[in-house]
Amino acid sequence: MATAEHRRAPNGFNLVPPPGWDVIPLRTGTREAMDRIVRKAVAQLPVGFPKDDIPKARLKLTQEMKKVVRRASAKGGMTLYLPTEPLHGVALPVSIVASEPIEIPRVRPSSGPEAVLAALASVTPGAETRELDDTAALRSERDVPADAAKGVDVAHRRVEYFVPVPNSAPDQYLTFSFSALIAPGSDPAFYDTLVELFDAVMGTFRWVHA
Repeated sequence: MATAEHRRAPNGFNLVPPPGWDVIPLRTGTREAMDRIVRKAVAQLPVGFPKDDIPKARLKLTQEMKKVVRRASAKGGMTLYLPTEPLHGVALPVSIVASEPIEIPRVRPSSGPEAVLAALASVTPGAETRELDDTAALRSERDVPADAAKGVDVAHRRVEYFVPVPNSAPDQYLTFSFSALIAPGSDPAFYDTLVELFDAVMGTFRWVHA
């Protein structure tokens, strides 16, 4: 019985975000999650914040969150993870998006996901293999410069994990993307620390079997 269970494809995953982060589902319940986060943010406004400015602050927060949600959804996102509380007084300009599973044909009929990961690694600069919950995954990292022509308004550090879903048929893959906005003249070590935080979050990844 245990062997049969082991051979079944998982029907989900768990990922533990850091303290002070919130999760926004992008399939259903998106508006409810956004409303909850905005209410919490408004409740955390500093003492003495002008009451007449609260509606304006609430509107700005809502607009910014809608923009982030739209971008994540447009890229096939199914779950968005955002820091909603400052860390040591600093608002982190980062996000994590878990994307919908995609199907990729096998390199050869007799090959498995390992061959697909190897093929992707050969054409992806900085790619390396990591293991997530006993599953081989591909990790890549790069700096993306601002390019208005490509719709990239602000330069950012991007880290991605590409994870095959075990025993899926046809073969399916999940993508977890981390993005940190890069401010001009900022210390690269700061972004290295943020990347380490994302890698630690991915270390909490676990498959879920119903």
